[in-house]
Amino acid sequence: MSFAITIQSVPHIWAFRRGDPDWQLARTSGWARADLMWERLMEAGNEAYCNGQMARAGRLFLCADALARGRFDARDLRRATAPAARAMVCLARGRQARALISLAQASWQVAPEAVAQMEIRPRMRSSLFHLRLEARHRGQYQDNLRLRLGRIAQETAQTLDGMGRQVARHRHFARWRGEKPTVFDDTRKVLGAALLIPDGLEPLP
Repeated sequence: MSFAITIQSVPHIWAFRRGDPDWQLARTSGWARADLMWERLMEAGNEAYCNGQMARAGRLFLCADALARGRFDARDLRRATAPAARAMVCLARGRQARALISLAQASWQVAPEAVAQMEIRPRMRSSLFHLRLEARHRGQYQDNLRLRLGRIAQETAQTLDGMGRQVARHRHFARWRGEKPTVFDDTRKVLGAALLIPDGLEPLP
């Protein structure tokens, strides 16, 4: 099913309306329309899931999935996220999701490479002191950030592994709400890929 057909099944969640401040900032940072649209579709799908609106969540995740397959590179981590989210909807409705889980796991295998190669842009700091501190130690800062996102990527892999048994070690969308970056760079794409998955599985004892 093409993205053009799929998008008709949900209300428009366009990422490029005139006067949209996020889109203006994203565009000047080099993001394409599809990048922000995918993120907003996944956020809306997760919100619908949290509210028990499984049919709407499923449609939104399907749109995000079609968008990712049509617009993103084959090795883009975000191609794993919507299948994982769709699997969560299936599991919540008592349906089989093995094929979606396998698809998500296969796409997530490139996570170490994606984290190693991601572009990290300077963050906005609250003071000139912190801005200068980051500039002075940028290499160490970037290494620490790659290490941290690498650990989050490992946690996502563990969650994907546990989906078939309907167990999870980690929370994802709840964490995205608190950790969503303000900078539109590759770290935001990687973190979105890792965390825009519903929290609906039973935690391990």
